[in-house]
Amino acid sequence: ESMRLRFHTQTAGVSLTAQEPENNIIRVALQGLSAVLGGTQSLHTNSFDEALCLPTEKAVKIALRTQQIIAHESGVTDTVDPLAGSYYVEWLTNKMEEEAEKYFQQIEELGGVIPAIKANFPQKEIANASYKYQREIESNERIIVGVNQYQQEDQYNVPLLKIDENVAIEQVNKLNNLKQERDNNKVQQALLKLKEAAKGTENLMPYIMDAIRVYASIGEIINKLKEVFGVYIEDSIF
Repeated sequence: ESMRLRFHTQTAGVSLTAQEPENNIIRVALQGLSAVLGGTQSLHTNSFDEALCLPTEKAVKIALRTQQIIAHESGVTDTVDPLAGSYYVEWLTNKMEEEAEKYFQQIEELGGVIPAIKANFPQKEIANASYKYQREIESNERIIVGVNQYQQEDQYNVPLLKIDENVAIEQVNKLNNLKQERDNNKVQQALLKLKEAAKGTENLMPYIMDAIRVYASIGEIINKLKEVFGVYIEDSIF
């Protein structure tokens, strides 16, 4: 029981392109199928227009239908492990495990996760991987359809989601009304207790929940924590 791996998968947002965005439907379908083949228990499929805007209702529905078609029409769910016995998958698994083990060793040599973060090790690895990926695209070493190969000369337009500005106005009004109707003495007491707890090593979640129960806003809670922890400013990694 303790050896079971329960995991959630989300398709790769980094793979979504602003050019010819409807191509992203195919990308997401392939990634979603791969996740199911890998045994994921939970899956989020990105919407095809997320490289351009918050997803439209149509894009969200296509993302949902992608999961439903994989589940009910592909046959992939008819067996527990459809890729069992694949030599190539086993080779990939072993390679991934070896590469992950190298990272574990490097992090241990740096003194653990926190010292590694302070030394900007994971930040540099992420930045270097992103730079390498982009260079491969620019040199055509990595083909991205519609971006560096098979481009379409005509303008390619898709409807973009536009947020009604009245939504923000309504939310601000609701928040102002809430602050007038709540017991602000209780709010300030809860926020003060949260701040004092943040100075120590206690679990802050109970204090955050107490603040929420008396209708403290997320902004007020965050600002109180900033008074103790400050604001993180990422160091230059190059």
